[in-house]
Amino acid sequence: MLKIRIRHTKRFQEITNVFLRNGFSHFLFRLGLTDRSSSNDDGGNEMNMQDAGVKLRHALQELGPTFIKLGQIASSRRDLVPLEIASELEKLQDHVTSVPFDQIRKIVEFELEEPLEHLFKTFDEKPLATASIGQVHIAHLPSGEEVAVKVQRPDIRPTMETDLAILSDLARFLEDNTDWAETYHLREMVIEFSRSLQDELDYRVEGRNSERIAKQFEENPSIHIPKVYWDFSTEKVLTMEMVHGVKANDLEKMDAGGYDRKLIARRIVDSMFHQILDEGFFHGDPHPGNIYILPEHVVSYLDFGMVGRLDKELKYHFASLILNLREGDTEGMIEVFSDMGILSEDTDMRAFTRDVDDLQSKYYDVSLNDVSLGAIFIELFQVAYRHHIIIPSEISILGKAILTLEGLIAKLDPELSIMEAVEPFGEKLMRERYHPKNLLENSWKDFVENIEILTNLPKDLKAITTTIRKGKLQLDINIQQLQAFLHRLDRISNRLSFSIILLSFSILMVGLIIGSAIAGQTNVLWQFPIIEAGSIIAALMFLFMIYSIFRSGRM
Repeated sequence: MLKIRIRHTKRFQEITNVFLRNGFSHFLFRLGLTDRSSSNDDGGNEMNMQDAGVKLRHALQELGPTFIKLGQIASSRRDLVPLEIASELEKLQDHVTSVPFDQIRKIVEFELEEPLEHLFKTFDEKPLATASIGQVHIAHLPSGEEVAVKVQRPDIRPTMETDLAILSDLARFLEDNTDWAETYHLREMVIEFSRSLQDELDYRVEGRNSERIAKQFEENPSIHIPKVYWDFSTEKVLTMEMVHGVKANDLEKMDAGGYDRKLIARRIVDSMFHQILDEGFFHGDPHPGNIYILPEHVVSYLDFGMVGRLDKELKYHFASLILNLREGDTEGMIEVFSDMGILSEDTDMRAFTRDVDDLQSKYYDVSLNDVSLGAIFIELFQVAYRHHIIIPSEISILGKAILTLEGLIAKLDPELSIMEAVEPFGEKLMRERYHPKNLLENSWKDFVENIEILTNLPKDLKAITTTIRKGKLQLDINIQQLQAFLHRLDRISNRLSFSIILLSFSILMVGLIIGSAIAGQTNVLWQFPIIEAGSIIAALMFLFMIYSIFRSGRM
């Protein structure tokens, strides 16, 4: 067995024993985590994916909160985890016993620094809901408002920090000793997971997430986000407005109450894509337990412990993928993947292009009502998995959110197509991206960046010359890297030309106009209106340059 230094050896041994009991001895031996004597013939080397998924789910469930969360996140990473295993991990649930009320009292009083009776008019001792990190109690504030108080379980943070330290040690060990862990940047994944879990352990983060999404719907009375009571909230206690309504998947109660399910489905879909593509900050886990329907068909979102973020570029890439898929443009889809920077030098571009072409041909010219956006995500992730392409975690969260959303909408309104609903948001995003104002702003930014590059060019050339003289210059450019480099250089030159022409046009026109104003006369040469003609010619050149660059596909 390879030597591995692990902090918290007792807990590490507990983790190892759980995996051994669940039939992973051969797997642990192959990783170098156990010796051959522990690797009994449990059939681990012949275990199929379905069996492995079931056994892994049982092991993670037994190991507790940290590993349950790890499994839940892994279930959304279809680019990293085989479909059969991911499907099993989706079944992980927080089946935990409730914390005795006397411990809950101690935590609340310690955090809020007052006796419970002074803090709340009433406080229900029986929890409304329990989970691996905390549990929720109904209470009333002294002013009479009914609230839901989420209280963190005692000593949960030390346990999770111990588990995260062990996972960090394991990731470092595996990256140092296995090619696959290094390829997938396992340490970075553990760091990202740790950061996400640390955020969930701080209820103030959830409260801020809630308020940020509430601002998105300030002008939309059909969407309700519960109010946060900050005077009664800390890192381990979160007090929010109590919401009474019908769960989004309780169809019997909806029908009995006369709710319009089609209207509710449309509001949920539109509000989610508003969060995703308009705002770039969205609820990361919109399952039915986190969505309640209030009177007047108002949709209320709860629990903002998991959120997703998409910057401008990722929003554009997502919209581009959807539109290129609809148009059957394989090259456009490959271009999006390339722009996202997720294709490595080891990617077999011919095989990858063939798989993407097979994917788009499957959905090309198919009615939008018959297309499942969730299914598309799954297939995209499977293509990425086959080619060892790591999808950005933000896109993985988005994929999971859409899969969850689509399952809910299929029950509320089977005729509503998520693919059809997302298109107007994607087209709006594309229009905004190529609006003249945004083009000018982006071109100006690129122009400034390129000027900085040119300004530093003499210094960089001097440094390169010095390196060459010392015989330390090494070049390692394969054909794929060269093509990517030339493509990028082409884009820079086009944008630089665009910016220079635009700047020249502005300077020329302003100069002529100012000159005319100072001279107090019109600019006429040989009875020819210089300003008017120059403006027309420059405008035509400007339009021709835009047309040429767009036609090249390298704007």
